[in-house]
Amino acid sequence: MRTSSNPAFRNLPTGQGGGYASFDRQGGAMGGAAAYADTQASKIDYGRAGTGERPLTMDDVVTRTAITAGVALVAGVLTAISGLYWLVLPAFIVGLVVSLIVIFKQSSNPGLVLTYSAAMGVALGGITGLLESVPNFEGIGFQAVVGTAGVFAGMLVIYKTGAVRVTPKFTKWLMGAMIGVVVLMVANLVFSFFTDGGLGLRDGSPLAYLFSIVCIGVASFSLLLDFDMADRAVRDGAPAKFAWYIAFGLMTTLVWLYIEILWLLSYLRSE
Repeated sequence: MRTSSNPAFRNLPTGQGGGYASFDRQGGAMGGAAAYADTQASKIDYGRAGTGERPLTMDDVVTRTAITAGVALVAGVLTAISGLYWLVLPAFIVGLVVSLIVIFKQSSNPGLVLTYSAAMGVALGGITGLLESVPNFEGIGFQAVVGTAGVFAGMLVIYKTGAVRVTPKFTKWLMGAMIGVVVLMVANLVFSFFTDGGLGLRDGSPLAYLFSIVCIGVASFSLLLDFDMADRAVRDGAPAKFAWYIAFGLMTTLVWLYIEILWLLSYLRSE
């Protein structure tokens, strides 16, 4: 059975019955945390819809994903407009705690999922607002949102057309890349406490450009595994409420993707 790099979809069975805030070294901590959360294994037995339960449909997945993404977008825009940038760190902590609860309790609770989306929306909105206030960075938030949406749509087309097939070999390759990225993020954070710029992965250097591009690529391809797991849940007759868990899993990938696109755009705007 294929597994996903995303915590919400990794190791799913086949239905057996039943300078982030300020783009300095703080960024390494939050970016690394987002990537780390996206690599955690979480087994979940979603089972099959029981008597009186409606089975999961792709419409359920699309609707719940749209709602969670919409909540994050609205929260982000309101935070950026209001200038409540001090909420970035508290919101990120709330989002991280809630995400761990959802992952380890394997919860499909819509309240938890929407809380995660709202918290991460506030965190990313505050970061984006801070960047927008810097000369030559106006409009970077809109570009990052469009870029994230474009990658999502593009990877969905790639998945649906079968241009890239989700095979066990592909999954193992992606997992290796994901682990490598996380290790580098953590190492860069640790070294940043002792050396200015750490390993140079987030300082706008050519190496930083390369690292962001690699991270964007890994996050993008991980969407293929997420789509595959969602497809499997629908085919296996999972209960409709599981759509919230799928939406949460997709959001964790989209949050990381947005972060990396924002990093890359910040380098380009700094030139």
